[in-house]
Amino acid sequence: MTRRIPRIAVTPGEPAGIGPDLCLTLIQQQLPVELVAFCDPGLLSGRAALLGYPLRLRRFDPAIPPRSCEPGELLIQPVPLSAPADCGSTSPANARYVLDTLEQAAESCLQQDCAALVTGPVHKAVINDAGIPFSGHTEFLADYTHCDDVVMLLVTPGLRVALVTTHLPLSGVSQAITRERLERVISVLYQGLQIRLGIEKPRILVCGLNPHAGEGGHLGREEIDVIAPTLSSLRETGMDLIGPLPADTVFTPRHLGQGDAVLAMYHDQGLPVLKHMGFGTAVNTSLGLPFIRTSVDHGTALHLAGSGQADAGSMKAALQMAIDMASLIDR
Repeated sequence: MTRRIPRIAVTPGEPAGIGPDLCLTLIQQQLPVELVAFCDPGLLSGRAALLGYPLRLRRFDPAIPPRSCEPGELLIQPVPLSAPADCGSTSPANARYVLDTLEQAAESCLQQDCAALVTGPVHKAVINDAGIPFSGHTEFLADYTHCDDVVMLLVTPGLRVALVTTHLPLSGVSQAITRERLERVISVLYQGLQIRLGIEKPRILVCGLNPHAGEGGHLGREEIDVIAPTLSSLRETGMDLIGPLPADTVFTPRHLGQGDAVLAMYHDQGLPVLKHMGFGTAVNTSLGLPFIRTSVDHGTALHLAGSGQADAGSMKAALQMAIDMASLIDR
């Protein structure tokens, strides 16, 4: 039986950053997929010339069956820039362009023309400077697909970290952690680990919010009033949940060896550990969307754009995870 070749959508992200460089680096080798870039073709051609990379663009036609790309070959779904894009020099005029690429790529996945979406880094501040409220890929794609419950999961060899709250000021975290939110996030995470990562019976290690998981209520009551009761209720449905655990010990080898993923209460509780452990090889994936989405674990690195010095390790890992997830669907 011939294995079906997956077709993967990719958005380079901020045009002045390293996203275009990463896409071009990816295709300098034989890929076991058909890669479709949703972006301005002139942006890629100009960056390829600057980097000295060979590039052959083919217009994307969803009616043509996918085939693996040869080195230097890339399918393109043209999305025109709104303004010129110079390496390292952002422009709010291109904010709408960045979101257009995301919307068109997401729509291609919703229509099942592409099996997954891999996203390059975007510059949140530039998009907001253009007057468009934007807190991140996860939230944007959740809104575009009308999904209320989407969970950010970052993965590196030896560690998976999901977040209860994402791009939220620290002052708002405690109020945002409610029983209802915890139930939704844990349910999406549990099902995502099963469906997207193929873990039949996941075990999730759940962090407390406060130092020492509240120290019996002396350092905060969120564990007693919210987290522990929610975990107890979900355990009755058959979920394997450990916690609430102190965040300063849950990331030790003894604890990590007992679980399939760690659930952190907020962004900077979980991600510094993961990025220390695997920066440059980690992948961000969005669980709960109606399609597979993976992404790099880093930003736009404007100072490296066009230099040939950008590390494509995370982009390669994101593509491989998308391929692996798509293969689970095909089984």
